[in-house]
Amino acid sequence: MKIATIETGSGPRPAVVAEDRILDITAAWELASTDPAPGSVLDIVASRSTFAALRQVVDAAGSHLWSSLATARLLAPIPCPTKNVFCVGRNYKLHIVEGARARGVPVEYPPLPEFFTKPPTTVIGPEAEIRLPSNTEKLDYEVELAFVVGRAGRDISAADALGHIFGFTVLNDVTARDLQRAHGQWFKGKALDTTCPIGPWIVTTDEFDVTKEHRLWLTVNGDKRQDAFISDMVFDCAAILSSLSAGMTVEAGDIITTGTPSGVGLGLNPQIWLKNGDVVEAGIEGIGSIRNTVRAA
Repeated sequence: MKIATIETGSGPRPAVVAEDRILDITAAWELASTDPAPGSVLDIVASRSTFAALRQVVDAAGSHLWSSLATARLLAPIPCPTKNVFCVGRNYKLHIVEGARARGVPVEYPPLPEFFTKPPTTVIGPEAEIRLPSNTEKLDYEVELAFVVGRAGRDISAADALGHIFGFTVLNDVTARDLQRAHGQWFKGKALDTTCPIGPWIVTTDEFDVTKEHRLWLTVNGDKRQDAFISDMVFDCAAILSSLSAGMTVEAGDIITTGTPSGVGLGLNPQIWLKNGDVVEAGIEGIGSIRNTVRAA
């Protein structure tokens, strides 16, 4: 199932996408059930019974309740995460190589996942603008596979990790490389407003088998910059969730992203940075793509 958030006259609402159609869950739920409708995607993610009931609501929804996907305004699937987005740096082998080359340092693969976070104020959805502030001259892009936790846990084993995941989405970890370097750590360069486009929806685990091969890609103004497969990851989703949850509770609705492949602006020769008016599209086969335009602040 593809679960999205749409903007309506009554505010953001959860929705289900099927091919080129979209279903307002609230409207369909009120006709099919006497129980209160979930108010957000987070309500669906956090409750297995709500998700099970949603399947029945979708199956019962008549064709008149579905509308054209093209008419919907999609927001980030979880527009306001309850905590920072968890991120992993240096997790694709060829990206590690290009980063080392750009910095003139030896290639070293990390022995453990390298975590940082992006605050909720970075999150935007499809077609929203990426803000280009005056305090950076080196804004970069990073297409990533992200997953949403569906079942809370701590000290989760790698063998059990996939059972804690609700679904997967596309994330663009937009990064101010000059701030990242100047501050001596990753957070500031990763934390600027609007630098975490997510979407277009969450694909549940029953429809996206992360143990299989999947291609991810990114274009800038139609020019292909990144094109790789998730098999290039150093640490897969299960290993990442197991490492992150060691001694620390992850909760339903937490968003965890998994690193970017090679082809970022930092690794090009010459380096190319995002500029005002650039259109960036990031996609993953089996999920979809998100498109955003860069605008000078």
